[in-house]
Amino acid sequence: RPLRKISTAFKELAATVNSPSPVPVAQFSHACSLVSPLFGCLGIAFKFAEMDYVAKVNDLARASSSVSTLLVMVDKDIEANCVRKAGSHTRNLLRVKRGLDMVRVLFEQIIASEGNSLKDPASKSYAQVFAPHHGWAIRKAVSVGMYALPTRAHLLKMLNEDEAAAKIEMQSYVNASAPVITYLDNLFLSKQLGIDW
Repeated sequence: RPLRKISTAFKELAATVNSPSPVPVAQFSHACSLVSPLFGCLGIAFKFAEMDYVAKVNDLARASSSVSTLLVMVDKDIEANCVRKAGSHTRNLLRVKRGLDMVRVLFEQIIASEGNSLKDPASKSYAQVFAPHHGWAIRKAVSVGMYALPTRAHLLKMLNEDEAAAKIEMQSYVNASAPVITYLDNLFLSKQLGIDW
């Protein structure tokens, strides 16, 4: 039951974010890794997101063996003057945050929508979170891929959930991921790094 695992991990992560203690890279990357299968369930439209997201989460998981907290990780990249370089942990963290945000918006849209099509929820979440950062070619490929999305019923079957339970777990993720995403935004902004790159 991947949705239950995701919502539990993000509730724990939200508790860490809301506590005075720093956020461990290991805890963060583990919670994020549980989200990876969701992108795979969405088919070709989100294939690029799945590959990109998984690679970035794996990088953060590897970093957790030598860096304790997200704050220390970002500070190290600032010291090394490599924050915006491709492959830097901080750049990867920003990309992972977008993936989490896209799933949050997608779940909000699925909960609010009726019917069996995921095209509208997926299109809205992509337009809100990823599209502003993507070039024309990727946006075009995604819009074509939207026609190959699974139905809502098929997605729930892949996730081994019924409608009622899925909505509860999705809402739980929406609630728990919001403070996590805000924490990450504030981390970037407090270091004058910005979040639109």
